[in-house]
Amino acid sequence: MALKSLGAEHYKAIALLAVPKRGGKSYDEIAAECGVHVNTLYNWRKDPLFEREYKREIVRASADKLPEIFAAIPQHIIKDGNAALFKTLLQANDMLTDRVEVNAEIKSDKDIDAIKAKLARYRGVSTTEQE
Repeated sequence: MALKSLGAEHYKAIALLAVPKRGGKSYDEIAAECGVHVNTLYNWRKDPLFEREYKREIVRASADKLPEIFAAIPQHIIKDGNAALFKTLLQANDMLTDRVEVNAEIKSDKDIDAIKAKLARYRGVSTTEQE
């Protein structure tokens, strides 16, 4: 059953799970600290609302480290030649966008004839004079 809202025990679990390597704690230990069975904790991890808030907590916790991370990236790119990391750096700085391809399809010759007629009207030429 999907969670409709998160309570104090959920936020406590999220805070404990979001610590790198769970702060050295096992799922059993985290479940005990939250006052729930370990299976409940595993079920929460599958819940979309819980997972969304868990990911937000990870982002909040790592936000303070972003300046140091971004400062270290160029040295890793140069040292390792890591193209994926370079792409990530460019995307993060809005210097690289995803390629978008546009394919136009003409459904029939009638479409072409209609376009030619419109162009001819704009030019002030009849369609018979154009051909």
